[in-house]
Amino acid sequence: MLLLAWPLGLMVWANARLQHVDALAATADTPGLTYLLAGSDSRGGEGGIAEDGTEGARTDTIMVLHVPPSGPSALISLPRDTYVEIPGQGPGKLNAAYSWGGAPLLVETVEGLTGMHMDHYVEIGLGGVAQVVDALGGVELCLDPAVNKMTFPVDDPDSGLQWAEPGCQVVDGSTSLAFARMRKADHEGDIGRGKRQQQLIAALASTAASPSLAVNPARQVGLLGAGVGALTVSDGTGVLDLGRLALAFRSATGPDGIRGTPPIANPDHRPGNLGSTVLLDPATTPRFFADVMTGSLPAGPVGGLPTG
Repeated sequence: MLLLAWPLGLMVWANARLQHVDALAATADTPGLTYLLAGSDSRGGEGGIAEDGTEGARTDTIMVLHVPPSGPSALISLPRDTYVEIPGQGPGKLNAAYSWGGAPLLVETVEGLTGMHMDHYVEIGLGGVAQVVDALGGVELCLDPAVNKMTFPVDDPDSGLQWAEPGCQVVDGSTSLAFARMRKADHEGDIGRGKRQQQLIAALASTAASPSLAVNPARQVGLLGAGVGALTVSDGTGVLDLGRLALAFRSATGPDGIRGTPPIANPDHRPGNLGSTVLLDPATTPRFFADVMTGSLPAGPVGGLPTG
C-alpha cells in the first residue's frame, strides 16, 4: 500500500503545483501526438535574465516534439528568428508572436507554419532549467568543434558561458543555462543554439532516468518541485501528459529518433525593416513537416543550414 500511495501522492502534489494557460487552438486534429515547447524569459522582472535590456517576455527556445502513429519520434527546433506569417500581425519573427499574443498566438503561428495541430503546450521559465539541473546534481554536456562550430576557449559575455577546451564536463544549473542560451560565440548562431538545447534536453532525460533517483524519495520531491514549479502548461495538460512528454523526449533524442531543424534556405534573410531573420526553404519545408507528422522520415539528424 505504501509503494502504491507514494507515487499517487507525488502525482497529486505535482498536479496541484502546475500553472495552466488557455493556449490551444480549436484546429482540426492531425495524426500523432504533438507538443509545443517554449522556453520563456521574462526580462526585466524578478528572476529574468537581462541579455539585452529588453523588457517583457521572450521565447529563446521553441521546439515541436511529435510522436507519430508509427515511425520515429521527432524533436524539431524552430529558430526564434524564423520568418513567418503571424496571424493578425503579418510577417515577422517567430518569437514576436509570443511577445505580441503570448502562448495562444505562438501556438496559432506554429500550427500555421507546420500544418500540425498542437495537442499540448508546455512552457518553462529559463531560470527553472537551472533549478532542475541542480536538483539532479548536475548533467554532463559536451562541446565538440566538429558539432559545435565555435572557437575555443569560449567566453561569451551575453550568456555568461565560459568553456576552456573541447570535451565534456558535468555542469551545474547556471552553466547549463548559459550553455543553452549562448549563440553569439557559435558560428551557427540560432542553429547551433538549437543543437545545444536538444543536447541539454537529452542529458536531463537521461539523468532523470537514473536508477538512483527511483530509490531516493527526497530527490524525487526536489526534482518534481523544481520541475513543475517552473512550468506553465495548457489547460487539460497534467503530470501524466508530462510523463508521456519525457518518454517522447528520450525517444526523439535517442539513436532511433529524429532531431534538428526544418530545412533552411537563408539564415540571414533581411525582409523590410525586420533585420536578420531565418528563412525556411519554401520548396521543401511543407513536405518536411508532413513527413515528420506521419513518421515517414528516417531516424537521425535533419535540416540545418544550407550546404553548397
